[in-house]
Amino acid sequence: MTLRSRLSDPRVQAFVLLAPAFLIYATFALYPMIDVIGLSFHRWNGLDPERRFVGLANYRAIFTRDPVFWRAFHNTVLWTVLSIVFPPMTGLLLALGLNRRIFGRNSFRAIFYLPVIIAPIAVATMWKWIYDPFYGLFNGLLTSLGLQAWIMDWLGDRDIALYSIFVAYFWQSVGFSMVLFLAGLQGVSGTLIEAARIDGAGRWSIFRHVTLPALRPTITIVLVLSTISSLKAFDIVYGLTGGGPAQSTQMLALWAFTQAMQIFDFGRGAAISVVLLLITLAIVVPYLRWTQKHEERDQ
Repeated sequence: MTLRSRLSDPRVQAFVLLAPAFLIYATFALYPMIDVIGLSFHRWNGLDPERRFVGLANYRAIFTRDPVFWRAFHNTVLWTVLSIVFPPMTGLLLALGLNRRIFGRNSFRAIFYLPVIIAPIAVATMWKWIYDPFYGLFNGLLTSLGLQAWIMDWLGDRDIALYSIFVAYFWQSVGFSMVLFLAGLQGVSGTLIEAARIDGAGRWSIFRHVTLPALRPTITIVLVLSTISSLKAFDIVYGLTGGGPAQSTQMLALWAFTQAMQIFDFGRGAAISVVLLLITLAIVVPYLRWTQKHEERDQ
């Protein structure tokens, strides 16, 4: 077989085209991931020339002797639940409203999407000013409205700090869900909607029996991306509270960073990262398989 005939083989062409991208992905994604998994079984301070193998000692330490880990685990679970409920739901409502022929809808779409393109650390800086207990916008508005009893230390109170951060995260992320749902709504058959109206179906019936089934693939994408984004929440938490007060806003991704980059225990930091990876896979993979089975059954 000549070189020309080999190059004409579609499988060879596919390999040639995919090889550079795969090489880059393997270098900057797969290799670091495998290296972190290996590092989780070692003790290393980032300066010693060699790592010391300790087996499962790092995992035993974070599970049995690290109370902050369980606080971070609880906060991460709570954050994930909030993230897959409120931003997607609000994004869907915004998409349904802005999919109609209303005045200035393109401007409204841009306004709601604008926070998505702002760097999370910039969002954290802005909301830190808004939450300032003395000069912040929230407490200033409450004072001007005569609601001084509602004034709080939004980021300094352990009971509400995490929810205050989530409000900032919600403000930034809801536009992303909105855009995905807007894209999904473009695939809803106008013929089916018109036929349902002719049959006397109301808005709720059309949404439930026509629009919602057509949006099922989009809903899957939104929920998966929201889950992944929430589990690796770091920037906005780090910028607003750094995990405080008293570790009340600590997250797994932030605690892994703290262990590695501030305490210089890279083994424990890697172990926390591996746990976070396993949690992500345990949530996302079964959900994707479940949705795939439902799509195959509906077809």
